[in-house]
Amino acid sequence: MKTIQISPLDNVVVALHPIAKGEVIQAGELQVTALEDVPQGHKMSIKPIAQGENIVKYGFPIGHALADVQPGTWMHTHNVKTNLEGEMEYSYHPNITFPEKVEPETFQGFLRKDGRAAIRNEIWIIPTVGCVNDIAKKMVADNQDLVTGSIEGLYTFTHPFGCSQTGHDHAQTRKLLAALTRHPNAGAVLVLSLGCENLTHEQFLAELGDYDPDRVKFLTCQDVEDEFEAGRKLLEECAAFAGQFHRQPIPVSELVVGMKCGGSDGLSGITANPTVGRFSDMLGARGGSTVLTEVPEMFGAEGFLMDRCVNEEVFQKAVNMINGFKNYFISHNEVVYDNPSPGNKQGGITTLEDKSCGCVQKGGTAPIMDVIGYGDPVVTKGLNMLYGPGNDLVSATAMTAAGAHLILFTTGRGTPFGAPAPTLKIATNTQLAEKKAGWIDFNAGTVADGEPLEEAGKRLLDLVIEVASGKKTKAEEKGFREISIFKDGVVL
Repeated sequence: MKTIQISPLDNVVVALHPIAKGEVIQAGELQVTALEDVPQGHKMSIKPIAQGENIVKYGFPIGHALADVQPGTWMHTHNVKTNLEGEMEYSYHPNITFPEKVEPETFQGFLRKDGRAAIRNEIWIIPTVGCVNDIAKKMVADNQDLVTGSIEGLYTFTHPFGCSQTGHDHAQTRKLLAALTRHPNAGAVLVLSLGCENLTHEQFLAELGDYDPDRVKFLTCQDVEDEFEAGRKLLEECAAFAGQFHRQPIPVSELVVGMKCGGSDGLSGITANPTVGRFSDMLGARGGSTVLTEVPEMFGAEGFLMDRCVNEEVFQKAVNMINGFKNYFISHNEVVYDNPSPGNKQGGITTLEDKSCGCVQKGGTAPIMDVIGYGDPVVTKGLNMLYGPGNDLVSATAMTAAGAHLILFTTGRGTPFGAPAPTLKIATNTQLAEKKAGWIDFNAGTVADGEPLEEAGKRLLDLVIEVASGKKTKAEEKGFREISIFKDGVVL
């Protein structure tokens, strides 16, 4: 199969493999001769399209034609333009289908004292300010001997913030770091401060709320003569606490899984993202939870999401989130459609609507049960939407802070990074999976060659259970872990 017409309403097909000029393509009952070369992942018209007429893909308009085109024309940034503008008014027309319940399998995880599940048992050092980043990194390097028994790693997540920030920006840093401190994959945490930063110890305690003093330790470097000696003692206490936990069977209904795409291409919305969508539906049917973010990459694809909100209250939260993010763009004098990236375009994504319609495929078909803010935890089972940008590191960090045990990351271009939570990379095409085997954990390119999405989704569910039970992702094997905090303010 050389091409796919995703919806019978579409006036373009997507090239699953490169199409040569003069090649005859079968699109349903139509036979179309390619008028020019069409790269893999790119679109080709299968009907005459007039100037100003919508280009339809996924059954939705993804932009309009800049000139009259004939069937067989390569449709991309040179002859297609977005339809997007600013804020919109939405109305709620519920179209909700709950997945049929399935008895959950189990994974081998860790059960925390507060009843939460975890898929890793690690010690984390959380710097409250960038000034202590190198101290934190040295503590990690010097104390690897504590990684024994059931303790699976000692890590720190450095960042440049925690001081010289004001207002909402400062509050977001505080909220994000406290949320990471609460993450269940951390069996114990050392919160590392300097002592004179804006993010004071008192502020952090207020943000953190109730905590177990056996699990969370604090060190202010300016208060001790030798921070490395003091840090060693506290890390030994952390190791003694975390070492009590051991893997045991836990239902997959306790899993929270973040869903992200980055370095997307024209196959993302056809192979990898729908595979993740099938997984999301399967996990939801088993009582588990998934998280969909990247709000700017919902612009233009709201039709896939809004009417699936479980009630009008959740619908209004979704409207406020999407229009609020559009206003965030506008308040910075930026257009809401300043996306996709150069790599996206090279891979076949033409407009933000094109990217968005592919992006939201990760959400499957289940109802949207809740919409949560940046730094807030997932509290409702099922599919959740999270306020956050499309940036890979920022959004993956936000999903981790929301409680995601692991991140499913689809990519058509490839990327090596890892979030604090295990980050499982899913290739949209087989060429990438074979070329970057050191990055990619799962190949969804097989869907382009005929594997049913249900089978691919079940393969992914099986792999998630393996990862939740201790199998390391490629990023974990290399020690790739980092955070990035959503920033929107001045630096003093």
